[in-house]
Amino acid sequence: MSRTFAIGDIHGAYKALHQIIEKIHPLPGDRLIFLGDYVDGWSQSAETIAYMMELEQRCTCIFLRGNHDAWCESWLAGEPASELWLQHGGKATVASYEKLLPEARKAHLAFYRRMRQFYTDEHNRLYIHAGFASMHGPDYERYQYNYMWDRTLWEMALSLDPKLSTTDILYPKRLRLFSEIFIGHTPTINYGQFMPMHAGNVWNVDTGAGFNGRLTALDLRTKECIQSDTVQYLYPGEKGRNT
Repeated sequence: MSRTFAIGDIHGAYKALHQIIEKIHPLPGDRLIFLGDYVDGWSQSAETIAYMMELEQRCTCIFLRGNHDAWCESWLAGEPASELWLQHGGKATVASYEKLLPEARKAHLAFYRRMRQFYTDEHNRLYIHAGFASMHGPDYERYQYNYMWDRTLWEMALSLDPKLSTTDILYPKRLRLFSEIFIGHTPTINYGQFMPMHAGNVWNVDTGAGFNGRLTALDLRTKECIQSDTVQYLYPGEKGRNT
């Protein structure tokens, strides 16, 4: 039986990504859905992107765009590096890309440009980096930066009475649009949790790989978690986004 995995924010932790892919051992019929923020933090952002480009030759991969990926894409396209980006992990990404030849950078830029804003599968499950604000769903989102930045969807899910079902009139309309929603963007370690968090029908799979957490792949059928080692131990002497 083919499997589908949702993979949380990586933030340049190529070694952690390699670990979980080795554990998953994806087969041609499997599907890997990456929730965004592949760069900025640890020292191997360019290597992470190159590895993901190789992975899509082995199995079905869906790559969503995170806010950090958008920053890096703009820089690779020739825009000046923003100070905000550099302060939030961009310096390590710039350093990793200095090792690449121009042709390799062009191939990476093409990869960034075909990342998706969101994805809905055959089971009406939504995958999006951060969230959306439209009551009618992400297709109707007026401000597309919400795909990469919005936290209100996750905050709404956290505030739900756990006794409510999706058929209850008080259940938020935004959440009722989908059977399940899978996001990254807000590290679960902010809440003292090192595993994916589940609130309502929303799953947060960002388990803090950019900081002092681990990288997680969530099997969508079994809800089994496959995790890397704590990322800071894979990069001794580095701070990641712990600045």
